[in-house]
Amino acid sequence: MPAKRTIPTLDDVALAAGVSTATVSRCLNAPERVVKATRDRVLTVVQTLGYTPNFGARAMAARRTSTIGAIIPTMNNAIFARGLQAFQEQLHKRGYTLLVSSTSYRPELEEEQIRALIARGADGLLLIGYERDPAIYDYLATRDVPALIAWANERDRPEPAIGFDNRACMRALAQTVWDYGHRQIGVISATTKGNDRALRRVEGIRDTFLDRGLPPQNLSVVETPYSIKNGGAAFASLMATATPPTVVMCGNDVLAVGAIGRAQAMNLNIPEDVSITGFDDIELARIVMPPLTTVRVPHQKMGRRSADALIDMVETRTATRFAALKAKVKIRASLGKIATVADGKTAQD
Repeated sequence: MPAKRTIPTLDDVALAAGVSTATVSRCLNAPERVVKATRDRVLTVVQTLGYTPNFGARAMAARRTSTIGAIIPTMNNAIFARGLQAFQEQLHKRGYTLLVSSTSYRPELEEEQIRALIARGADGLLLIGYERDPAIYDYLATRDVPALIAWANERDRPEPAIGFDNRACMRALAQTVWDYGHRQIGVISATTKGNDRALRRVEGIRDTFLDRGLPPQNLSVVETPYSIKNGGAAFASLMATATPPTVVMCGNDVLAVGAIGRAQAMNLNIPEDVSITGFDDIELARIVMPPLTTVRVPHQKMGRRSADALIDMVETRTATRFAALKAKVKIRASLGKIATVADGKTAQD
């Protein structure tokens, strides 16, 4: 029977490298404080022996685990990918590890994951949007675990947040659509119940059109879960109405790409027969044909700033209450202008 392997210790590394345990510790935790020759010798021994620091002991001593949890609604599409990647990279630069979980837009699952991450020692949490049971915020406060909101920013909310104003951003896109002459509007939104980002985007559209005197019956909203397939089905239902829209505004680019695909399957030309817009400016928005008019969200900047802010909350217990980031309307070929024709009707230009 083979002999049981022993786990190498800090003392083993120090003995093999001919240095003190304090020097080994500095090489691992503050390598810039150790001369290169010594550092290289110690790290070679660490690799040869397969030594791994005792994470549990370090966490108990520091009363921190240097772990941050992020709970996102979905991993099924690229909506959160760029922001989360930038978030993780910035955490790594500052010596923190990221744990990620996904809720599938189920609030009861988010609560379960929040409790699980805290039980596993997460020092802080990144949460998407504001909408959740107030008892969860009370629970986080009781546990003294900082939480930062991202992908949303509302000045009347007390929670620390780094993100963008979804309502204002969609209002800006709707203003462009209005300026292009569209008065028959279709909207494909994610389910707004429990999703404040989706709700605010629909509100931004309503703000623009109804405040300018558009008859309510000229604005049709279909809610559906985020997916390309669902975006296509929702588009077909809007176009089957007695007065189909001249533009379909989608709550994100995934829904919009689905709408473009279904429009093409229905032999509709974009934007001559119908215009389509999205929100987020993920990579799909730029490579789909025609390229998608959308709102460019500052995903990477938001991810980096969220990481720094959350670490500061963990380490100093202080944070800026909110930081509003700017998003920009990106006009591409999927949005066309309405031109008045001789018989009084309108047509896409």
